[in-house]
Amino acid sequence: MEITDLTAAEERVRRAFPRGETVDFREGDAGADNPDIGPDWGPERTIRASVLRALLLDTAHVDGEIPRLRLSGALITGQLKLAYAVVDHPLHLRHCHFDESPDLYGTRLRQLNLRGSVLPGINLASTRIDGPLRMTDCRVRGTVWLAGAEISGALFMDGAEVTTSDPSVPVLQLHQAVLGDGFAAPRLRVRGEVRLDGATVGGSIGLDDAELSNPGGHAMCARSLEVRADVRARNLRTQGGIDLRGSRIAGSLDFSRARLSNPGGTALRASSCTIGELWLYRCAPIEGRLHLRRSRIDVLGFESEVAPGEVLFNNLTYTVLNPHEPAERRLPLLERDGDGYVPYAYEQLAAAYRHVGDEGAARRVQLAKQRRHRATLPWLGRVWGHLQDTTVGYGFRPLRAAVWLLSLLAAGSIAYALHHPLPLKPDEAPEFNPVFYTLDLLLPVISFGQEGAFAPTGGYQFLSYTLILTGWILATTVIAGVSRSVTRQ
Repeated sequence: MEITDLTAAEERVRRAFPRGETVDFREGDAGADNPDIGPDWGPERTIRASVLRALLLDTAHVDGEIPRLRLSGALITGQLKLAYAVVDHPLHLRHCHFDESPDLYGTRLRQLNLRGSVLPGINLASTRIDGPLRMTDCRVRGTVWLAGAEISGALFMDGAEVTTSDPSVPVLQLHQAVLGDGFAAPRLRVRGEVRLDGATVGGSIGLDDAELSNPGGHAMCARSLEVRADVRARNLRTQGGIDLRGSRIAGSLDFSRARLSNPGGTALRASSCTIGELWLYRCAPIEGRLHLRRSRIDVLGFESEVAPGEVLFNNLTYTVLNPHEPAERRLPLLERDGDGYVPYAYEQLAAAYRHVGDEGAARRVQLAKQRRHRATLPWLGRVWGHLQDTTVGYGFRPLRAAVWLLSLLAAGSIAYALHHPLPLKPDEAPEFNPVFYTLDLLLPVISFGQEGAFAPTGGYQFLSYTLILTGWILATTVIAGVSRSVTRQ
């Protein structure tokens, strides 16, 4: 089109552009200036997208001035087509209403500010922006394409709202995007899937007080995401799963006071991840599965009641577990592991208790592990396990052995003190001592010379057999328990 074929509003923009001046069509009335009613605005604030394109690509520079497109409160009609273009001027299109989705695929931009605007969608895939991209308080009624984009600065979407009528297409697409700084999106509202697969964020991601809704699907899919600082998602509300598998987050992943919901599916999957700190502190009970298999986390923070459903903790490694809770509160969590009996999960929990010096809790976890393992054994192994548990608590309760020994010693000593067994060789037999005679029967290795010199009869002979058999069982279980304890250390 001819650049001279302009309306009064467009002529105003044309004159302001070479000098970087702002053109603000707003009237100061919040209701009348609301971009949601942009289609009702008249020609006095209507700008054709083709005019903006001509200004950005064809206008000659004015010496001593820096051109900038600074436009507020306009109705932009037609499609703004800048695909593959190199735009050397900053674009500020704030509080505007676009009746068609801008196409900026592969565009090279200095800066783009769409604050407060309403759009049916926008294509920024493979775009390169040398500064920040601002979409604060935008309302987008379709897909935001940012796949493969390179943004040297930060992406701002605080208070933005993105919705779609097609749930099969991710509504906010940032996969393979590279953000030199952070992604600031507190209070973001998304109806549909947010996709961040393979994205790289040089700063932090901020999703405090955000709402992500895609029931039955992924509220956020961010596989192999790399964040070089923190992910803050305090008070986040989700309907649908969060998938972070294979991600690397150098700082903290903070879901404090969040509400994660995906009933019947996985609410949070952070498997095969490397994370500095994972916080699920003071969250509402997670509705859905918590999947942390094969991840490495320095600090894992959550209360036991946060994960009332199925968990997957196989090969999860962590150093510190916060807050410090009794083992009795943590153990039911491991019993709900969807993989069944997972020995590594018990070992990791015991190691976390030992790390803070709580040896008693570590022993209780180890004992619970042996009892859980016992249920997986054949009947003979289960019988032997019950014997070890009853006698010495699998070596984690050694005082039980002393109680058993003293009880049997007392019973045998009293019985043989009342009914002395007859000596085998009266002339050579030592003086009978019921206590040491009982010890000879109970202890399979140590001998006090009593057992071989006297022979009980009748029921007392059966008592001696019982003491010998019990002594062997007790000694074997003690040795097994001690060996297990030494091996663990």
